[in-house]
Amino acid sequence: MSYQPRFTITPALLARVEQVAALRERILLATVQVPWILALQKDTRTRNTHSSTAIEGNPLTLEQVRAVEEGREIPAITQRATREVTNYFAGLRFIETKASKKSITHEDVFKLHRILAAEVMDQGTAGRYRTIRVRVGRYVPPPPEEVSGLMFELLTWWNKESVSLSPVLSSAMVHYRFEAIHPFADGNGRAGRALALWELYRRGFDTHHIFSVDEFYWEDRPRYYQALDAVRQEGENLTGWLEYSAEGLLSTLERVWTRVQKLSSQSTKKLVLRPKQEQLLKMLRDNKSMSPSEIWSALGISKQGALDLLNPLIDAGLVKRVGSKKSGRYILA
Repeated sequence: MSYQPRFTITPALLARVEQVAALRERILLATVQVPWILALQKDTRTRNTHSSTAIEGNPLTLEQVRAVEEGREIPAITQRATREVTNYFAGLRFIETKASKKSITHEDVFKLHRILAAEVMDQGTAGRYRTIRVRVGRYVPPPPEEVSGLMFELLTWWNKESVSLSPVLSSAMVHYRFEAIHPFADGNGRAGRALALWELYRRGFDTHHIFSVDEFYWEDRPRYYQALDAVRQEGENLTGWLEYSAEGLLSTLERVWTRVQKLSSQSTKKLVLRPKQEQLLKMLRDNKSMSPSEIWSALGISKQGALDLLNPLIDAGLVKRVGSKKSGRYILA
């Protein structure tokens, strides 16, 4: 048995989904021709982390979250606030590395929650379904003995049936249903929003990971909570929530398009990234630095082939070499 979402494709919802698809295509066609994808990725990761943790009460500003990511000292900030932020950055990196995963398991959800909730839970255990009853405002989620079965139904639907829907819709459905089940004793909001992003990644909707969707939810939190609550008031009909989520995604893409245009106007060096160059940039982002031999070994190419990939990236200001000529390594600029 699997979860069966109830919804109607209204004219308003259809129009928003079509607008989202058109704007996404325009953005992705632009980003593959420019050397600042990494700048957008870094900015998006910071905005998603700030927004998702701020929704839950984290006091750090966007600039303070940026400082945490860059390893800069922030005076007079609690260790818990910093830990919540570093956890969320780690959670985003986890789902980025698992973006191509075709089937999501209970253990994947546990792993993500362990990363997000490590040392910041007020009750319960990170990475384990709750064994206690919980309340979210006026809403009382299902009792703990039902959680595992409900999550099994959700994952079955997500892995098998959701692919027939636009990821604009399926990501919103995963988001809502996870929050309705509330499977963990704490940290469900952050985990649910991360899972919704994961769906956009694994379905190839946000291939470059440059859409900071949580920013929309954070900027009008009362409306965000009202949209979630309205589903329950309407007998689990998701139509209104889907319209709201599609509106949020459209707003997100409009902002990204503005940033793309701004960066494009400031950029003096254009570069069409080849697939192996994109792979190389991702490797450098994940590994921080790599030696020349590590690069050509990981990519399965010759030394000259690696240089042919690296030199345009260096000229465009994306990559630089540090250290001596003999022992130097390559890092992101």
